Parts: sequence; C-alpha cells; structure tokens
Amino acid sequence: MNFVLTGHKGLIGSALLKRLEARGDTAIDLIDIRGDSPVDIRNLKHWHIYSPVDVLYHLASFCKINQSIKCLPKTFEHNVRGTYEVMNFCRRNNIPKIVFTSSTRVLYPEKNPYTASKVYGEEIVKAYEMEYVIIRPSTVYGPHWDETGRLVHIWVTAALRGEELKIYGDENKTLDFTYIDDFVDAFLKCSETTNAEYNIGTGREIKLVDVAEHIIKVVGKGTIGFYPPEKLQPQNVVIDTDVPCNTDVFTGLDKTIEFYRSRV
Repeated sequence: MNFVLTGHKGLIGSALLKRLEARGDTAIDLIDIRGDSPVDIRNLKHWHIYSPVDVLYHLASFCKINQSIKCLPKTFEHNVRGTYEVMNFCRRNNIPKIVFTSSTRVLYPEKNPYTASKVYGEEIVKAYEMEYVIIRPSTVYGPHWDETGRLVHIWVTAALRGEELKIYGDENKTLDFTYIDDFVDAFLKCSETTNAEYNIGTGREIKLVDVAEHIIKVVGKGTIGFYPPEKLQPQNVVIDTDVPCNTDVFTGLDKTIEFYRSRV
C-alpha cells in the first residue's frame, strides 16, 4: 500500500513509519517541518505527488496543551489551518482516505485551544468526500527521544539529571498511559476500517505520583514536587478504550528509561 505520512519525526510518527515499512508499505511522501527536507503542512498549496496514494496518515500537530493556551495563534496555524491544508492536499492529489490523529482530551469537559483544534480537525475530515478514520490516543510514551516534550520524556530526563519531577495537581491526579508499541498495533488495526472513530488507551487509571516514584526508584535519583493544577486540563483521566493496550505502565517505563540512560 502507498501512503503519505505527516509528522514522521515525532514519537508516534517515527514508530508508525518503521512498522509500515516493515510490513512492505511504500512511503510516497513524508511531510514534517523537522524532516531532512523540511515541509510545513501549512504550505502544501503547491506541493504535489506523482504516484498513486492509498491513504494519508495525518499526525503532525502542535500538541502541548499548556503551550496552546499561552500561544493560541500557533495552535490555530498548525492544527486548524494546517489540517485544512492537508485536506485540500488530499483532494488535489486524489488521495481517497485519511487517518487523522485527534486526542482523547476532546472527550473531557475541560476545553482549551488544543482540544478545540482537534474537534475542528475531526469535523473537517468528515466534511470532505473521502474515507476517514479518527484515532484518539491517550498519553503515548516509549523509547524515543521525544522532541515534543511529553510528560514521560520530561520526567525521565529530569530524574536522570537528579532534578525534580513536577506534578501539576495533587497525589490523586491520574492519566491513562499507552505504550508506543501497543498504540501502533491498535492504530494500524483501526486504520483498516472506514468512517469510524476510536479511543485508544489501556482503560486503566494510574496515579501520576506512582509513576513518578517508579521512575525515581529505577533511576536512583530525582525528587517529586506538587504544583497547582494547570488550567483547563482534567485531573483524572481514564479511557473507555475501543482497542485495549495491555503493556503494564511500569514495564513500559523500564524499557523507556533504559533507552534514555545513554542519551542524558
């Protein structure tokens, strides 16, 4: 199968690309502002492909919620206008199907610029006359140097440097952590369907303080600090998952920490 992938330099995108290539699929184009030949999804108006494409996987986005609140224009530019340009790119190049990566945060009552941009993305992919699949991940992590700076990346690197692991909330704050290999398995399975939406996580609520304590125990250094909750973000997250991801968070953390040890 021939595909185009946006965001192939990120945690999920890089793992997905490896899996697609391993099963024999062909990348017709890779679009990422961080790529060896950088391409910005906002500037696809004159970007063309010259081979048939079966599906476009759209992962590129500005995905830091706290930063999206501080920088609304950046969220709009990358997630709203960027997704609009991706959809028009699909139309111009006769790509019949898109798999759009949204977020499970759209399911919660707390709203912010990031969730608003993902709701927009979900609605616009439905509005075009092409097949679609919407994937909503929950706190994906794993052995990859995460330039986006997700929570596990921040905490593992902090612990390895003997620094503080910051929790924005109290000891009862929770998340549903999804190991990258499980997520890619679920992503590919869901991508085989048409015109559907999927929430992907473990379905298990894990206290952040337990995660932080495990990282500190394995690494052998680091401290925990509690801070006021971040604005417009849920304090308790557990996903009613459509495709169970079964890797235990502490097993996944051990693999992730081992990857980071030689890089910090």
